[in-house]
Amino acid sequence: MTVTYRFRILTPSRQVLDEDIVSMVAPGAAGYLGVLANHAPLLTTLMRGILTVKTDQTEKSYRIDGGILRVAGNSAVLLSEEVEEVTPEPR
Repeated sequence: MTVTYRFRILTPSRQVLDEDIVSMVAPGAAGYLGVLANHAPLLTTLMRGILTVKTDQTEKSYRIDGGILRVAGNSAVLLSEEVEEVTPEPR
């Protein structure tokens, strides 16, 4: 069984995502940072860039316009002015 945590992405006008995920990689101010389940509490600013979110079944990418990420209690919330789902580039 894969360990997951609750993740929400919010903008001023809508909720973009609210689901259990396995991991995420976000564009932090000091470089990209990864978050797995049971991560230590964290509050950080984010830069403009690509956010990658993985569930058991899928991987989604979002272009974010910076923002704030809060991780605590096996959940995470990302607040950003603008978020747009993008198609990941082939590897």
